[in-house]
Amino acid sequence: MLNYTKKAVLFDLDHTLWDFEKNARETLQELYFEYQFDRIFAHGQVDLFIDTYNRINHELWDQYHRGQIDKNYLRHRRFRDTFVELGADPEAFPDQFEIDYLEICPKKPHLFPYAIEVLEYLKGRYSVHLISNGFSEACKTKLESSGLKNYFRNVVISEEVGVLKPDPKIFRYTLEKAGVDSEHAVMIGDNLVADVMGARNAGIEAVYFNPHRRENPEKCPEIECLSELKIFL
Repeated sequence: MLNYTKKAVLFDLDHTLWDFEKNARETLQELYFEYQFDRIFAHGQVDLFIDTYNRINHELWDQYHRGQIDKNYLRHRRFRDTFVELGADPEAFPDQFEIDYLEICPKKPHLFPYAIEVLEYLKGRYSVHLISNGFSEACKTKLESSGLKNYFRNVVISEEVGVLKPDPKIFRYTLEKAGVDSEHAVMIGDNLVADVMGARNAGIEAVYFNPHRRENPEKCPEIECLSELKIFL
């Protein structure tokens, strides 16, 4: 259980509320055939293409969270590195594919189970806020298209603030906007470095959203389903 009575709940967006993997997979399946990638990788390799991309994208985002690469490098490399790993010429990757992906994917509406129900439960009891390392335009589109927008009193996007999670500054900035001190806030997120350790370094308790049952070396409170938040809050 949490150590103090909470007044504010801070959420991550991608992989916590907005189901990034499901939305990305749906988009990539559509574009794979639209761009006739089946001629490059063979029809039966769409899942391999998507799985390879997801892994590479995750690794690049991890580097981005740590401040090791910038936005342009991430976007430039993720599909080209996928081509390289699958034995295709990275120069054959069409730039318009990335443009279309960035246009279509954020408009996908899929959320994790119970996301809306839990936010409905929380909004009458706490002030609810969002902290995202996602890119500004994409985040705003996701919130609009998925129906999440009106649940958050404040939406804090690292690209706009100029500080990335896990830097404690972005958490302190959010606490200021929320008008609460650290002991009366809790962070919910899927990333042990960006969300859990970042929040803890700002003096905020964290609950690890862990639907894939990954190892939890931080030994922090964790949930596999968002509905379990009612146990803590």
